[in-house]
Amino acid sequence: MNTNITQLLEKYFGFSAFRPGQEQVVETLLAGRSALAVFPTGGGKSLCYQLPALCFDGVTIVVSPLIALMKDQIDFLTARGIAAARLDSSLSLDEVKRIGDGLADGSLRLLYVSPERFNNERFLGQLQRTKISLFAIDEAHCISEWGHNFRPDYLKLADAAKRYGAERVLALTATATPQVVKDIHEAFGITPDDGIVTGFYRPNLELVTTPVTATERDTVLLRVLKQRPPGPTIVYVTLQKTAERLAELLSEAGLPAEPYHAGMEDEARSAVQERWMASDKGIVVATIAFGMGIDKSNVRYVYHYNLPKSLESYSQEIGRAGRDGQPSVCHILACLDDVPTLENFVFGDTPTRSALHSLLSDLLSRGLEFDIALYDLSVRHDIRQLVLKTILTYLELNGILRQGTPFYAAYEFRPLPGQTAKSIAAAFPEAHRTLVENIFEAATKGRLWYKLNPEDASLALAVERGRIVRVLEVLEERGHIELRTADVRQRFYRLNPSDDTEALTDELDSRFALREKNELARLAKVVKLIGLGSCQTNALTGYFGERRTTPCGHCSFCLTGEAQRLPESTPPHPIPASLRDELTALRDAHPDALREDRQLARFLCGISSPAVSKARIGRHKCFGILEDHPFGAVLGWLSTEL
Repeated sequence: MNTNITQLLEKYFGFSAFRPGQEQVVETLLAGRSALAVFPTGGGKSLCYQLPALCFDGVTIVVSPLIALMKDQIDFLTARGIAAARLDSSLSLDEVKRIGDGLADGSLRLLYVSPERFNNERFLGQLQRTKISLFAIDEAHCISEWGHNFRPDYLKLADAAKRYGAERVLALTATATPQVVKDIHEAFGITPDDGIVTGFYRPNLELVTTPVTATERDTVLLRVLKQRPPGPTIVYVTLQKTAERLAELLSEAGLPAEPYHAGMEDEARSAVQERWMASDKGIVVATIAFGMGIDKSNVRYVYHYNLPKSLESYSQEIGRAGRDGQPSVCHILACLDDVPTLENFVFGDTPTRSALHSLLSDLLSRGLEFDIALYDLSVRHDIRQLVLKTILTYLELNGILRQGTPFYAAYEFRPLPGQTAKSIAAAFPEAHRTLVENIFEAATKGRLWYKLNPEDASLALAVERGRIVRVLEVLEERGHIELRTADVRQRFYRLNPSDDTEALTDELDSRFALREKNELARLAKVVKLIGLGSCQTNALTGYFGERRTTPCGHCSFCLTGEAQRLPESTPPHPIPASLRDELTALRDAHPDALREDRQLARFLCGISSPAVSKARIGRHKCFGILEDHPFGAVLGWLSTEL
């Protein structure tokens, strides 16, 4: 490694040497090639793009779904004099303008964005005018259709990197099986030799599994928390209501516990996080999003009050413990009563065949070019938006559709204080003044805001839509107006007018059935690991392709020499006979939401859907009444009773 890089490492990051794998990744990028870094959680992935960013002439785009990571890393970088920023919907007009200026004049070194930002028409326009020296994708396993956390927006990133001229790509992840590694290499054109996998084994993590019944779990958790020396602790749970209840229980027992989940206000969540970060004994009871991208090295305990949904999730969550290399405990309170709830999350994402057929019939009847609003389509066909995005991605991959650049059907703007439409137009030379005046005239004026549909204005003014949008952006950039966008539309082109709706429906139905089967199998692997009659640590690392032959000596099997036996799950309460008549009446009243057996089974198991939300029956007394029953058993009951 050249001396300059070593000096930058020490000057900006305070390190005299690299961690395993970092130097090889940095050298690959500096040589002009793309790379994949598969490091364990806390293994120093972020340095692999932060350090090279200082050496390149151009901006490093960092794509991450983790807002917490963005905020923490930007604070870290700016404190060291490195120009870094994030672009998201929470920013003020002035902040967005400063970022745009930094991209334009080349002063911005790193820009953090979410993958959804690549559906933003204005952002894509900025990228076309920006030199991208490095395109870094965090959580890159999300690009794999068969990975544990597939996100359709990630499939667009490989195309975006090429389209906007990124000079090199860096894909990063902590949880990739050999198949997912292969998918990442293929998607981003990374050669196998430039994939750096440092291993998953963490010798300082003690993996403890304690089989429990649902009734004794609270008592066991309280006991172990009080027996062990205090230290920064995360207790992972599945449901928001469990986080609230458990945090209250622990607090009443004198433990410094607080809840953290997506249902809390942003301000409250941030306050909980900040208090925990500053504490050397705080306990946060959280749903699975907590901890992602947060750099706290001295987490001593990670408890799983509920079962993790997959070995990938488990590995990622326990990876937040002991990043300082000191001994830490990762403890699962294993209860089979968790299985139906975790399975329900999987079943909730599987659309019915009739919903797929309805959606495809709709899409394929719209002509060779059309645009859609995802929310409207989701409600109309009772398919969750993330699932809908996945379907549209499948149709693109199969050559049925091609997505164009998303656009906003509505732009709203208002002159800033001291300015008027007339004064704004007068600030431009005559060649452009008329167009500015015409845009104001074409817009519908409210009390403060003008509203404009660029498509309609394009037809009325005989001016290209893109030029109208660019004028609005220039007005904003020069401080004349405040601009905001609404009603995002996805544009699509039909590639083959003769597509067979029935055949496509069958294909997608089979594909989602396979996805459902795979997700259920992931959960089954967690249960198998808990009851394994051999080293559990070696089995976990082996799942990710790292083969170890020597027992770890610090998992439950190695410590006890015995396989754990899980108690039988609590039998669900009997389904009351009176429910049949009530459901018949409910189905008749809400056919769009409850017509199919799978729709009704989701409703009874407490799984919401767009149609249930639209019908406003999520608070009905029957919603979730059978949430303790296996989904398959509820489906079977419905098929015989209704």
